[in-house]
Amino acid sequence: MEKKNTINPHTYSIDEILKHFDCNENGLSSEEAVQRQERYGLNVLEKKKDKSVLYIFAEQFLDPIIYILAAAMILAFIFQDWIEGFAVLFVILMTTLIGFFMELQAIRSVEALQKLAPVKSRVLRNSEVQNIESSLLVPGDILILEMGDVIPADARLLDSNGLALKEASLTGESHQIEKNTDKLDKETPLSDQSNMVFSSTIVSRGNGKAIVTGTGNNTKIGEISKLTREAEKVRTPLEKKLNILSRKLIWLTLILAALTTISGYIQGKELLMMIKTGIALAVAAIPEGLPIVATISLAKGMLRLSKENVIIKKLESVETLGEVGVLCTDKTGTLTENKMVASSIVVQNERLETFNIQNQDLPVPEEQKERLFQVAALCNNAGFDKENSGDPVEEALLGFVTDLDGDWERLRQDFPRIKEYPFDTEKKRMLTINQENSDVLVCVKGAMETVLKHCDYLQTGVEVIDFGNKEKWLEEGERMASNGLRTLALAYNSVKELPSEPMSNLILLGLIGFEDPPRKDVAQAIETYRNAGVKVIMVTGDHPNTAQKIGEEINLIKSGSNSENIIYGADFNNLENISKEEEKKLLNASIFARMIPEQKLNLVNLYQKNNLVVGMLGDGVNDTPALKKADIGIAMGIRGTEAAKEVADVILMDDKFTSTELAIRQGRNIFENIRHFVVFLLSCNLAEIIAVAIASISSLPLPLLPLQILFLNLVTDVFPALALGMGRGSKNVMKQPPRLSDEPIITSGRWKAIVAYSLSITLAVIAITWYAYSFKQYHPVIVNNMAFYTLILGQLLNVFNLASRESSFINNEVTRNKWVWGAILLSLLIVVTAYWIPFLNTMLSLQPLEIDQLLMVILFGGFTVPLSQLIKRTAHFSGN
Repeated sequence: MEKKNTINPHTYSIDEILKHFDCNENGLSSEEAVQRQERYGLNVLEKKKDKSVLYIFAEQFLDPIIYILAAAMILAFIFQDWIEGFAVLFVILMTTLIGFFMELQAIRSVEALQKLAPVKSRVLRNSEVQNIESSLLVPGDILILEMGDVIPADARLLDSNGLALKEASLTGESHQIEKNTDKLDKETPLSDQSNMVFSSTIVSRGNGKAIVTGTGNNTKIGEISKLTREAEKVRTPLEKKLNILSRKLIWLTLILAALTTISGYIQGKELLMMIKTGIALAVAAIPEGLPIVATISLAKGMLRLSKENVIIKKLESVETLGEVGVLCTDKTGTLTENKMVASSIVVQNERLETFNIQNQDLPVPEEQKERLFQVAALCNNAGFDKENSGDPVEEALLGFVTDLDGDWERLRQDFPRIKEYPFDTEKKRMLTINQENSDVLVCVKGAMETVLKHCDYLQTGVEVIDFGNKEKWLEEGERMASNGLRTLALAYNSVKELPSEPMSNLILLGLIGFEDPPRKDVAQAIETYRNAGVKVIMVTGDHPNTAQKIGEEINLIKSGSNSENIIYGADFNNLENISKEEEKKLLNASIFARMIPEQKLNLVNLYQKNNLVVGMLGDGVNDTPALKKADIGIAMGIRGTEAAKEVADVILMDDKFTSTELAIRQGRNIFENIRHFVVFLLSCNLAEIIAVAIASISSLPLPLLPLQILFLNLVTDVFPALALGMGRGSKNVMKQPPRLSDEPIITSGRWKAIVAYSLSITLAVIAITWYAYSFKQYHPVIVNNMAFYTLILGQLLNVFNLASRESSFINNEVTRNKWVWGAILLSLLIVVTAYWIPFLNTMLSLQPLEIDQLLMVILFGGFTVPLSQLIKRTAHFSGN
């Protein structure tokens, strides 16, 4: 099978390309097509093999905390502590199953978006037109192209009748591209190869024929697909941070478990009991609830976003959204409406005037306005075919008539068409001849320079005057083009009979400028990002002037910004040897124009190299390498290509740029919630470890037994931590700068908070243990029970220490969280149940306590909160 077609078909003449592929304009025979298919293969892109359900499930176990829990479970089974072993197994299964089902749900949602029907193509085979599946196309096939067709393969044009294509999915160019059959130079860039049509682009106007020159992986899309497969996806920041935290906890676990076991044995305590206690402390040091709570918190965020039309394909991506510092976005259809709109018009009244059409007012005489409506509606093929959208500019012209209270359908009835001269890519104009009562109306629209040279007269209000000075009009047209507008000239002539030269004696009506307008809600979203410290970067295949105009309208850059804010793709090539000054210029730029896929990929690499978390929005095949490489790839669900959706982490089902703001806000809140419950879990678990360690090296009885430790970790720790993870977060989260990608989950300030909270709880536990054992001389079982209940109460109240130091202790994000109150009540209910049910109180070695003993528990346990608050509000550790 031939793997690569190395020719540059745009450099071949029609005769040369036909000769190269050994065919003619009548197409291949069926026999030859079969032979070529064996040689070239199917016209399909090489695709990454889908993950199996089993593989997705197995992936959930690839987590360091899961490894530690598995080791603790095995040790428990070895020592025949069946309850502990099965309890840890339950934690492992719950964590992995939640992650599995959430990821599977996202994958199924994406699959539902994919089209199932095979794409058909019209080709000449055996000298007749046939409809075949596009996958069966081979080089040398002759394609028949009509308006609305999706191009199924790369092809060299043989015939073009007013043919124009939308190539935004491939090149990022928002305007339709006019096509012709001329031979081109080898150095002609992809966006200017006007004699070629490329796979996945769309015919927006006209018709033609083309010879297939590349199929499958040998298309331009195939090259981009290869680039995408080679782009390495980095691990999410949350995965990295949890792994770092897990490694620290592993060493902490091993050291503390060993020290406790050895010191207890030296103090004369039973060796088997101390080994079991060491194992229990090993389990206590690892917050078993962390993977469950993190997974549920991420899953809840995932579900919240799905209700806002944002599909998250992988749980960790929810949190990564909150770390985005740079958001690279395509322009066409993301920041703009992805449709052409008539935005301004230049007409001659007493002087040359420019009007903004979008204010739905055109202060010119009715006769002049009516003539404009006539040419816009009559010299126009949009609206005739209800199934296919026409030329975007022609659709915009009908919108222009409608918005100014005209009736284009009535005009077509009143001025029936006699003859049409279709748009010609060489002459760059379209002409129609219509009946006007007993006269004939000639209507012309086209490129400014083409139409102006045929205009001898000029409409000025209700008068028609000789058209002398055309230089001002040409200058005005150039000004409109420099502002990123596509410009058309409208002209007409009213004569008594069919003219032999319809392009003569034309009367110029004016120039209309068209643009793809920005979405109305984008400017506010960009301002929100600016306040949140997220830099928005426009990355487009469009012309720099067009990109600059849109950038100014959405407040991405200031009006009249200097050229340093805008980088041209041709200047963005080799990044290996750039100076620090050049790198700084790239990092400070806000717009990158005329960018090709490889350059977009290099841009993402540049930001990541500078320790920035990168989000990338895109919809076309040209965006896929950068979407995959970015920390968060975000694809559009409506107009996005299947290739873009496949590699993205997030899919916006409503195609709204503003939906990313909701996602980033959710991601930031989730990370703060994760921090809260990690601080809570670690401070609670550390209190258990320190209390048992102090008792082990002293003459005091153990305040906690192995099963009691496990009971605490699975019941009184998990539910409050889970409640913290369900919080809605701070209202000011989008007024803070993004976190650095290397900032750990637990900063030095938070480690200080963990130690402070744990010591407060430990002090209460050791104090009541000493009081009950040495002062009151209670039985060791009663002492243990009092210490156990004190620890429970201290841990439950510890949840209120998690609010920020600046907030009120009474009214804050924790006290407003209804889940927290529910978790505390549930935990207390479980403790009371364990106290009264014989099976559970026997298993946990619990005895009935006297009233005064319970009051002492409440006193010592309640003391932990004011002590923690005193330390927190007088000390200067940050982050909590």
